[in-house]
Amino acid sequence: MQAIVQRISDGHVSVDGEIVAECGKGLYVLLGVTHEDEKEEAKLLADKIVKMRIFSDENDKMNLSVADIG
Repeated sequence: MQAIVQRISDGHVSVDGEIVAECGKGLYVLLGVTHEDEKEEAKLLADKIVKMRIFSDENDKMNLSVADIG
């Protein structure tokens, strides 16, 4: 299981040219999964991604996670 994580200021998902979902500040995650990957691995990776401190705090330090910013 592999994940590429990118911070975004806003984003959307479109299907056949129609926007089906959108968000503000958050994460874009490209996830690679195979049939050999287990549910527990996915849960651990999701937990790790949610806790990554990659958003700036009030002092412009990368010290906030996606859970912190909501």
